[in-house]
Amino acid sequence: MTATLFSLTFLLIAPFWLLMIFAPKWSWTQRIAESYLIVLPPVAIYVVLMIPMLPELIPLVTRPELGPLAEFMATDTGAALVWAHMIAWDLFVGRWMYLEGRRLNVHPLVMAPVLVITILLAPVGLPLFLIVRKVCDTTNRGATVVTGQ
Repeated sequence: MTATLFSLTFLLIAPFWLLMIFAPKWSWTQRIAESYLIVLPPVAIYVVLMIPMLPELIPLVTRPELGPLAEFMATDTGAALVWAHMIAWDLFVGRWMYLEGRRLNVHPLVMAPVLVITILLAPVGLPLFLIVRKVCDTTNRGATVVTGQ
């Protein structure tokens, strides 16, 4: 069951990423991304995997130590839990980035690589997007001032 849930974790959220990357201006993409519910599939998988492991997991997260945590994450269940956690969080962050990019009118050809990097390496994708956001926000603000005069 753990291997199946592990495989399902990404498969259930891949369509949301595909929409944000390949159909960013489609009205349904925006509607779907505006819902927090898109992160529920990996969260549900996390909960299903976590409940039976709770007695073992609580000490690992309340008193983290590298050795015991590494041992737990080296198990199939530990790896699947970490994967579901990462996938849920990455989608939540990617969803926010997509919505901010749309709000700031960031070109899809700029956002697509940022979102792909976020899927693969979220801790790199987020600061990259924050730079894009800052540049676009400054540019948009300047354009508003110029056209407003």
